[in-house]
Parts: sequence; structure tokens; C-alpha cells
Amino acid sequence: MSITKIKQYQMTKLNTDFKLVELEMPIIKKNEALVKVAGCGVCHTDLSFWHDGVRTKKEMPLTLGHEISGTVIEGPDKLKNKNVIIPAVLPCGECELCKKGRSNICQNQLMPGNDFHGGFASHIVVPHKYLCPVPDSILKNYSLEQLSVIADAISTPYQVIKKSELEKGDLAIVIGVGGVGVYGALISKIIGAKVLAIDINDEKLQQAKKKGVDAILNSKNLDIKEIKNKVKEIAKELGVSKYGWKIFEFSGTAAGQELAFNLITYTSTLSIVGFTMNKLEVRLSNLMAFDAKLIGTWGCKPELYPEVVELIASGKLEIKDFVQIFPMSKINEVFKNTLDHKYDKRSVMVPDFN
Repeated sequence: MSITKIKQYQMTKLNTDFKLVELEMPIIKKNEALVKVAGCGVCHTDLSFWHDGVRTKKEMPLTLGHEISGTVIEGPDKLKNKNVIIPAVLPCGECELCKKGRSNICQNQLMPGNDFHGGFASHIVVPHKYLCPVPDSILKNYSLEQLSVIADAISTPYQVIKKSELEKGDLAIVIGVGGVGVYGALISKIIGAKVLAIDINDEKLQQAKKKGVDAILNSKNLDIKEIKNKVKEIAKELGVSKYGWKIFEFSGTAAGQELAFNLITYTSTLSIVGFTMNKLEVRLSNLMAFDAKLIGTWGCKPELYPEVVELIASGKLEIKDFVQIFPMSKINEVFKNTLDHKYDKRSVMVPDFN
């Protein structure tokens, strides 16, 4: 049956409720596909657009959502009726950065829910070049909507861990084990690192510990010196080197970033993943003195998505305990509750427009 309308929950103004609208189906171009949305995850970036005033590329009204899974309804024959993950960053594939293997930061990139209408909708029209097929085997253990978190919450930490050159036997310090950081911790463990998770939420820490993280530390009410001393004690207990720590900052808070920088030691690599508008005062000369590295990351290049899918399909990475499903009609409630930190799992919105 031909689709003539798309239903979307649009953001019209900052800090206001999303409005359900119905739009005419646009003409599908040769390089595009029409995807029926199965699920769309709620990301911190969505909250930044909706609540914090971070500007979107496309002017409002805009449908947010960039963590999307679904089924191709129209597009090239090889993709028709295929279940897919839509990468959160869709590069051009032709520019200098793409050709140098840095397609995730392509300056011609398109991001659903930022450059064009996103996934809090019944359907979405996207460039089809980098759509990542979902093998049928994975759907024996997961629903397609659960797998939407691959598009950002799992692929983003996967890329930054590869960039950090984390190796078996390294100490991985993961600051913030929420909806993205917990996957950073688990992927680090799969690689063979000893993993220390730091957070201020005991429930999140215990969940990470239950899933195999080697050590946990609640940093609430501790000053940086106390935390550093405890980290050194834990490193010694885990039998890892006092050098070369791989530090991953996922919390997206000024406090988390300050702590991460202060944990740098000789030949450390600090990876900044979480986003905040707040600024820090740090002594960059520490990087020189410790011969350390400070790196950033943006999303994940689509070329890595099949590797992420395989981690889950193989059973090495389990995600069910970190995902919760909500009907899309509850979007306003879910966004407000997420802002108030009322959820310990990644929220995935599922269309319920009937």
C-alpha cells in the first residue's frame, strides 16, 4: 500500500511540547529511501536541542530523533523490505575527510533530527547509501525497535574505543555509565581491558557490575584528590599498570570532564564523548608533562556499523537490560522525565499512530 502521509512529533519552540502533525509524502529521490520507523531512541543531544537551546541546522518546526531502526519501504531493490539501522551521521562519501577515513565528521554530513526531519515519526526519508542492514539472525533475540540504540548509544562508544587504541590488559576508566557510557564499559570489557566504572548513581553502577565491569566507584561527595587515591588503589587491586590508562568521559558534565582530566597519568589517553556547554579551567601542560593524549569523537562512521551489529548478533554484547520501550504518544512525558533523570535505561519511542 502506497504511503501518502507521514506522521511526526514536531518541535516548534524551545521547551514546549511536541505536536503531532501530518505531512504530505515528499517525492523520493534516486539517492533516498523511505523507511518505516520501528523505534527511535531518546538521546542527550535531543534534550540539548529541545531544552538547552543548542541550535539545529534545520529551522523549526523540526522532528527530532537520530537513533533510528526501521524497514525500507521504498528505495533500491537490494534494500526493499530490509530491516536497517540508520546511521546518526550520514556522510557524503566523496569529500577529503571521507576519503581519509574520517567520514563521521564529514562537513557535508546529514544528521536526522538536525539537518532534516528525524525519527520521532511514522516514516523517514533518508539517503540510502550508508543504511546498515540488520541480519535476520539477530531478530531471534531482539526486536527491531530495541536495536535502534545501535545508531548512536552503542556505535559512538565503539568508535571512540577504537580511536583510543584500547588493548587487552589496559585499564579503562569509564566516567558516567548511563545510556551511552554503559556500552563503553561493556565494549571495553569485551576487548579485554580491566574496567573501572565511575558514576554518582549506585543503581547504574550496580547494573554495570552485574554485567561484568571489574570495579565500580561512586564519586558523589568525594573531592578529586580522594577519587584519584581510590582509583590508584583500585588499579593496584586489579593488577594493571599505573601507566597508559584509557579514560573515557561519557557523563557530559563539567564535573565529569574535570575529573577525567585530573585522572590523566603518564601516557594516558583521555577521550571526550559526553557534551556540555559548560567550560573548564585546566592546565593543558599536563598533556605535555605526562606525554598524554586528549581526543574527541563525533558519532560513528557508518563503515563501523556492521562490526557493532556483529557484536550483538554474536551474543558478546547484550543490550536488553539497558533499553526501555515507550509508545511515541508519550514523547512529551518521556522527554520531561529524561531531563529529570527519572530513567536508568535508554528510552526508545515506538510509533503508535493508529
